[in-house]
Amino acid sequence: MPSVSTLLKGLFALAPLAAAAPANYARQASSSASAASASASATQAAASASAVAPAPAAASGGLSDIDILNFALTAEHLESTFYQQGFAKFSVQDFTALGLSEAQVKSLMGVGQTEATHVSTLISAIATAGGKPVEACTYNFDAALTSADTMVKTARVLEAVGVSAYLGAAPLVNSSDVLAAAGSIVTVEARHQAFIRIAAGAEPVPAAFDTALGPRAVFTLAAQFITSCPEGSNLNIQAFPAISLQNPEQATVGQALTLADPSQPAGASFCAFVAPGGNQFVPIANGGCMVPQNLAGEVYMMLTKSQSVVDTEVLAGPSVIQPS
Repeated sequence: MPSVSTLLKGLFALAPLAAAAPANYARQASSSASAASASASATQAAASASAVAPAPAAASGGLSDIDILNFALTAEHLESTFYQQGFAKFSVQDFTALGLSEAQVKSLMGVGQTEATHVSTLISAIATAGGKPVEACTYNFDAALTSADTMVKTARVLEAVGVSAYLGAAPLVNSSDVLAAAGSIVTVEARHQAFIRIAAGAEPVPAAFDTALGPRAVFTLAAQFITSCPEGSNLNIQAFPAISLQNPEQATVGQALTLADPSQPAGASFCAFVAPGGNQFVPIANGGCMVPQNLAGEVYMMLTKSQSVVDTEVLAGPSVIQPS
């Protein structure tokens, strides 16, 4: 079976996933992504969010609570469309051929159903709060849907990024109602991620903590799939430039990475690895850097000016690697 880095090298245009992702899809486990329970959670989220009034801009990033909800809706639109297109393209037999049981395939379909429920819930919450919900964009999932195999591997990344997006947005929220609504969704996103890791033969809980990503970093990853958006549905967020490597297939623990152009991006001093156990910064030397030890789960790589991953210090990335 091709490595993850080979399958998804073009997916983010900037980085591969690590080749260490397990290829054994036959590991059996009870599904943790029940469409019924997620729908109930989303219904509760709608109820709590319905009383939200437009909030003043958050101190960090200048995003209001409506902006945060629309940011979440943008991500949910993307995920929901990804699953819709994938299940329209591949049959149950395509997934069982990978080693998934029929019960696991049913649970995977349930993940897509709950993403659709999240979309309708957020649309209702934004409209009730007096905002205008963003519409779904036009997406290009060609590289992510070349086979049922690549669909499962991409879903694993998308769900991890979804969890990181909600965690990163949480400190920017002013309203406790909005925060509660988002919290009721992020727990389901985490169940999605754990289930898909189990189905892929990976450890469901690779670390004691999850990783937060700010809106701009998340949008950088999502933007790789977005072709265009309807007028009025473009977020006022600018994606970071992509990371360009000579040897993206080497994005695994203990391997040296070489920048395609050592002079670009100008001012880059560190490769930052944003991970559950804490951020690690490796100085860029001789046009590259080494992927450090003690990384687990989905890890985000960035190029920075200093030992900080605040937006003003990030020059490129993130990309996603999977050391475990």
